[in-house]
Amino acid sequence: MAEPLKNQYGADVPRAIAAMIAAVHPAFNSAGFVREVLDGYDRLELMPRGKKMTRALRAYLPDDYSRAVAILLDSLDQPHGRDPGLSLASFLYLPHTQFVAEYGLAHFELSMRAQHALTQRFTAEFSIRPFLLHHPEATLAQLMAWTADPSAHVRRLVSEGTRPRLPWAPRLRQFQADPTPVLALLERLKDDPELYVRRSVANNLNDIGKDHPEVLAHTAQAWLQDATAERSWIVGHALRSAVKRGETAALAVLGFGQNAQVVVEQVQISPERACIGGVMTMAFQLRNPLSQPQTVLVDLAVHYVKASGQARAKVFKLKTLELAPGQTVSLSKKLSLAQMSTRTHYPGLHQVNVVLNGQAQALGVFELTNNSDRTGQQATPH
Repeated sequence: MAEPLKNQYGADVPRAIAAMIAAVHPAFNSAGFVREVLDGYDRLELMPRGKKMTRALRAYLPDDYSRAVAILLDSLDQPHGRDPGLSLASFLYLPHTQFVAEYGLAHFELSMRAQHALTQRFTAEFSIRPFLLHHPEATLAQLMAWTADPSAHVRRLVSEGTRPRLPWAPRLRQFQADPTPVLALLERLKDDPELYVRRSVANNLNDIGKDHPEVLAHTAQAWLQDATAERSWIVGHALRSAVKRGETAALAVLGFGQNAQVVVEQVQISPERACIGGVMTMAFQLRNPLSQPQTVLVDLAVHYVKASGQARAKVFKLKTLELAPGQTVSLSKKLSLAQMSTRTHYPGLHQVNVVLNGQAQALGVFELTNNSDRTGQQATPH
């Protein structure tokens, strides 16, 4: 099991922030700030640790928001001693963005300048969202202007901050209901020179498609007209969840609207009884029986048993095949059954399907058990 990320966000973080602030504002009570933050700090998860520092900043910085933000911004480039190679290195500035989100709503222009500066050090995708809720028109206008900002970090904020279903953040219900304002921003960013920004655009459009599949398909089709390779990649990445869900319109945009007329044979699922922590191998062949070539999008769906005993499918991307008439291709997938932070395995029968152009076809089943002594032969194909 990987080390919890919060372990990289220890007591050295509030101490570093205190030293940075004291360097530009000598009246700052560093000892009091650190003492308040560290009281109960070890019991908190990552984001609540940031929130605790935010509230301590409010207590130890000047009451006037404009003065407090000016001090925070002046401190950003002070030495902090944190290892820049840490995966959470930029999270040093999480409390700064949370400070703006929590205490800056009544100071729109000043807070927007702060967001602009902060997002170039640590993403302001979370802290921009309260402003979208409380000042939607003004914030959207500011974001539209930022689509032409010289900084890729600022341009990415435009897309990432407006994602309706941004992970680790409350959903933007107004954009789930009507994504039109977001689409206007994405239109300005769809040919951004930075992959960093284009990936965010694709993720935003993918979010929109979960509530508005027809909007996703229509936008994707429009963007493919005279598309560069970079924009075509955005479309493919934006459609990934819709393809996994087998949505006909999304598959049609990518040229997989027709049912695949192929024969699935020589199926092997090994072992048929696997233990949690082990490895599964699934192999099969696809044969094109037609006298003309076929393009086939091939995915694999494993129906994992959950704690409730119900099963839920997880789709794994396999391959896009160009099958010549009569051609047979062998495919396989090795699957780890180790416990992960993102997936907990439970005993039970697991159905395995091959998904061809969005249409599922049963391959077979395997039994997952806690008993490492149980072994079996290859499963009988279903």
